[in-house]
Amino acid sequence: MGIRREEIQPDAGGFAVAMEVYVMTVRLYAPWVHSLKEKRSIVKGLQSRLRNTYNVSVIESGAQDIHQTIVLSIAYLADNRSIADSIHESICSFIESNTDAEILEIRVEDCLF
Repeated sequence: MGIRREEIQPDAGGFAVAMEVYVMTVRLYAPWVHSLKEKRSIVKGLQSRLRNTYNVSVIESGAQDIHQTIVLSIAYLADNRSIADSIHESICSFIESNTDAEILEIRVEDCLF
């Protein structure tokens, strides 16, 4: 059973304690990659740039033994949907401009805490 936003009360300091965690999963296709070592280099560089630019958590979450497919999961916090959408769009643009890989799929999930 989930908690509705209306049920969340401010804490003693007057701050609302609700935050939403967003997890964006991005599937990329890199046809020029021919080894796992080459793929690892691309993934590590992209992970590092995303972490440093957006202060997000990034992991390679799938297809780890497939040379030309990169699956990244990116987690971030936002206190409202408009901020989350802005972050999402910015991260998508960043990925497009920082790799030659084609974005095949993007999924965004959110959880209320």
